[in-house]
Amino acid sequence: MTEEEKAVQVLHGRVKWFDPAKGFGFVVADDMPGDVLLHANVLRNFGQSSVADGARIVVKAHMTPRGVQAFEVVSIEPPPLAAPPGEEHIAPDPEELANLPLEPARVKWFDKAKGFGFANVFARPEDVFIHIEVLRQSGLADLQSGEAVALRIIEGKRGRMAIQVVPWESAARQRD
Repeated sequence: MTEEEKAVQVLHGRVKWFDPAKGFGFVVADDMPGDVLLHANVLRNFGQSSVADGARIVVKAHMTPRGVQAFEVVSIEPPPLAAPPGEEHIAPDPEELANLPLEPARVKWFDKAKGFGFANVFARPEDVFIHIEVLRQSGLADLQSGEAVALRIIEGKRGRMAIQVVPWESAARQRD
């Protein structure tokens, strides 16, 4: 085993914060002091452009001259459910959720400060509402205009709304 292979660690922890605009964030490892740098490219290689603060994460990391850095994301688990923001945003039970189809969509716009945005499902004229709490419960922190995603959708009081958002690459892996 080479010195480089010995230096690789599999770390379990939680996302301290991640800012897609800055292109990085930090993970707090369960069994190690200090923060672990998580670069946007490492997250993109996993198939996501963002990750929610508080999400559980497993990464492969190594020591660099600037500290410990993640170089591969192994898994991400969304953060624990928070109190839902409104009646429409109560998550269905996991079995019901799994039975909803994943619909391919493209993000029309999403404003993290406002806490919501919209997507267009391919071959459908109406917009799909995406609330930031649904995004967070899906393990994501933000969406970019034009980003490809897969949505599980329900009929809400004011139209179609996402109840789960899955990065396109992750949805493609789930089908394989």
